[in-house]
Amino acid sequence: MLIFKKTFFLLSVLLVISSNAQTEETIVWKPNLVLNWANFKGKTPKNNRAAAVTASGITYKYTTYFNREKGNKFTYEVIALFYPNKSWYRPSISTNVTLAHEQLHFDIAEIYARKMRNRLSKIKPSKNTRKEVKEIYSAINKELNAYQDLYDAETNYSRNLEKQLLWQTKVKKQLKLK
Repeated sequence: MLIFKKTFFLLSVLLVISSNAQTEETIVWKPNLVLNWANFKGKTPKNNRAAAVTASGITYKYTTYFNREKGNKFTYEVIALFYPNKSWYRPSISTNVTLAHEQLHFDIAEIYARKMRNRLSKIKPSKNTRKEVKEIYSAINKELNAYQDLYDAETNYSRNLEKQLLWQTKVKKQLKLK
């Protein structure tokens, strides 16, 4: 899973540039959506020893509307996405625990999509809105990458089953899922 951070960063930059023109296959995060191995359609690299890699990230779009009579408006949409064609696994060494680990990477992306929505909800439309949104997105991505790295480190990429189960409970609570 060592390339996740780089993959995520590249996807993040790509999404900002082409959020409206996106044609790549994606899966939008939804409560109780469970990934399965059929969702991992990417080609397994020969030089990577990981059991699986999840490519996920956050994308957004927003509009600002300025009107002296009706007032200013700021609307936005932030979603967490999974990228099947950039996600892959090795069937010979991947297990249900591995899949649960990869699912949590996607779920963690949703946690940070919610954090971004929360921060955007505090923006008052102005001439600085674009800059504010970019700064929030950049900060959220840094936080998300750090949290994903912490998750991998503490669970040893799912090999520490006790920690993996603790993280599953932790993320479930953060998402308030049943």
